[in-house]
Amino acid sequence: MDPHLLRTFVAVLDHRSFSAAASALGYTQSAVSQHIAALEADLGTRLVERRPVAPTPAGARLMEHAPALLLRLDVARADIARLHHTHPTRLTLACSPAALGPAIAQALACLRSTAHPLDLEVRMLGREAVIEDVLTGRADLGLVDGVAAPSDPLPLPDLGPTTTLAAAEETLAVLFPHNHPLALRRSVRLTDLTQAQWIDAPDTAIPLDRLRAVCRIDGFPPRIRHRGTDLHGLAALATAGHGLAALPLPLAATLGGAAIPVKEPRLVHRIELVHPANPTGPARQLADLITGAAVVQ
Repeated sequence: MDPHLLRTFVAVLDHRSFSAAASALGYTQSAVSQHIAALEADLGTRLVERRPVAPTPAGARLMEHAPALLLRLDVARADIARLHHTHPTRLTLACSPAALGPAIAQALACLRSTAHPLDLEVRMLGREAVIEDVLTGRADLGLVDGVAAPSDPLPLPDLGPTTTLAAAEETLAVLFPHNHPLALRRSVRLTDLTQAQWIDAPDTAIPLDRLRAVCRIDGFPPRIRHRGTDLHGLAALATAGHGLAALPLPLAATLGGAAIPVKEPRLVHRIELVHPANPTGPARQLADLITGAAVVQ
């Protein structure tokens, strides 16, 4: 299966348009049509309905595999490139919003004091984008956060030739508006909040499907959706009463509103560091600084 044809197939279905896919890929519309026809001939079945553009049953099945296949090809290319193209004075760190706290910032300061010169870039991304940036070489090191039982690793996807290390475990909290009936509690149980109204903010707060999984119960209905990596925007919505959000306690306590620790189930907000199997010198130094200062709060 030609990966160039597969990329065109994904672009057509992502854009639901042959012309839009052609524009995004830098091809002519005729070339895109030829790519789809060649892929269909290779697999012996029709994959895309033309009017309107939509996947056939076979195309829908292929779309379940295509993004992961293309990502692994990009990962392999980046892994080989790292063997020959290292930048000993450059470091790109990708972080999910709730993963970059004071301890990480202090580790970066320590690194800059010892590594001269250092061209440092910090990117705030959603969790999946952080992992993809590390795997494809756009970032030297990544920090992702989530919720887990104490000392349990986060449920991350297959990361190929990478290393994952614990960076920190913190108390998990729910952010309430000050006038909420539970805002004066010393702690809360997530199972008591399954029918409360929540903010669906998968790139900033703990995703609601993850709360359902760890509580092993349906519920946590979203009242509104928040997209992006703006923690202060999320906090403004939560403290104005638009819905609840689960965040690490040290962070939630700085955002306004009432940050109430989660008592049950026994969970922690966990931060993990991800880097390639052959990290650059600055990435290895920063990983040592972060994991050496890993704390449980």
